[in-house]
Amino acid sequence: MPKLVGNGAKLKCSEGLSPGSLTILPVQMIDGANVPAATVNDFTPMLNVSSFGMCKTTANPQVASATSAASGTLTPMPCVPVITSPWSPGADLVTLAGQKALTANSKCSCAWSGSIEITDPACDVDIE
Repeated sequence: MPKLVGNGAKLKCSEGLSPGSLTILPVQMIDGANVPAATVNDFTPMLNVSSFGMCKTTANPQVASATSAASGTLTPMPCVPVITSPWSPGADLVTLAGQKALTANSKCSCAWSGSIEITDPACDVDIE
């Protein structure tokens, strides 16, 4: 049974060098936990999804440019996630304000080829 995801969840990007976190505005509160609950639409970069430190993929134009300037030596650059679609899959049966609840097994993608996953949902509520 997947866990519901709350404010402060820990995230990992396959192309980032540091962990990130999920910030949820205090709109939908998890009953009994006093933590804002996330939906699949909480994917806005730098508002909901923080930076992952440095980005290491040459699919990112800044990394590609810096790597080229360093004669081909991979040169990571600051991460600014570019997420253009919601988390998936989300909860099958649980919705919050008409949107699918975010579950710990959901993922989203960065336009620069990174796969973002939830490593700690910051919530102990199981949902179906």
